[in-house]
Amino acid sequence: MTTLSVMSAEAMEALGRRVGALLNAGDVVVLHGPLGAGKTTFTRGVGESLGVQGAIASPTFVVARTHPGRVAADPPLVHVDAYRLAHAEELVDLDIDYDHSIVLIEWGRAFVERVASQWLEIDIDTQASLSEDDYPMVDDRERIVTLTAHSRSAEPSQRFTLLMEDLHDFGH
Repeated sequence: MTTLSVMSAEAMEALGRRVGALLNAGDVVVLHGPLGAGKTTFTRGVGESLGVQGAIASPTFVVARTHPGRVAADPPLVHVDAYRLAHAEELVDLDIDYDHSIVLIEWGRAFVERVASQWLEIDIDTQASLSEDDYPMVDDRERIVTLTAHSRSAEPSQRFTLLMEDLHDFGH
């Protein structure tokens, strides 16, 4: 587990860029945090580092958006909002190519085990309640970001453990 302090939207995007530079096809990242915490802001940074096509916006109403890579050989970024999903089968029904994509799932904690054998979970704690007026992330209140590697097997994900080690100096 790695815990970081993020002080602004710009820093959240920078964290996304840093994580995105370390992601590969087949990686699944699950994002949790209250409305306005910075989940989509983080995803925007991931998209920037990958150079994907299309503007990164919350997929709340479409459930999932696919952003193609720079060239056909680059993995697409699939941005999912699982908030409205009632069960894991709905995530499966989206027909996402998990093996050849980089997938970020907002609100997906309850469903991720159905679609991934290992994943990186990112919890964003705002340290204060936010109102709908704070959406998207526009304030400079500290966010505590906790990254945790998970695996369905008894062995922890070495891949994500190395990624988290690379982030120890973030923000310093």
